[in-house]
Amino acid sequence: MPFLIAYVAVVGVLCAVDLVLSVGVIRRLREHSEALAALRRGPEVMAPAGSAVGPFTAVTTDGETVSDDTLPGTPTLVGVFSPGCPACAERMPSFVDAAKNRAGGRSSVLAVLAGREEDVAAERAALEPVARVVIDGSGGGLTRALSVSGFPAFALVDASRTILASGTSMEGLGA
Repeated sequence: MPFLIAYVAVVGVLCAVDLVLSVGVIRRLREHSEALAALRRGPEVMAPAGSAVGPFTAVTTDGETVSDDTLPGTPTLVGVFSPGCPACAERMPSFVDAAKNRAGGRSSVLAVLAGREEDVAAERAALEPVARVVIDGSGGGLTRALSVSGFPAFALVDASRTILASGTSMEGLGA
């Protein structure tokens, strides 16, 4: 009989230790899941949703002046690309498709090419039919106004200069 009592006590202690270890493992898995979700979202390459776009004035390749005061009443789809950027080349077709289907048409889409005019000729040709294109020299006014720190960067900006959504891909913008 004493062996049975000792056996039950040892099993009880082992179960308690197992429970404590299981709680620790579950807590650690939650931390890892949150960290992995943050990695999937990618780095912030543009001002986040809710931020205000800084003041800017730029001239499109068509000679039209665009500024923070001339944004249309419907949300403007903005895409910022850089020449020689593999991710930009990969994601530009989805931007062009979204731009083609915009309710406001070409006037509600703004494509920013960060670089020299001769370096962005191919991107310009692909974007001009569906968007107003601005060639913004490295770190120019428009990329600064949007707080762009990486490429590609996409955003929806409303008429009051508030960023409704931003990210490194078109998914999640609701464009």
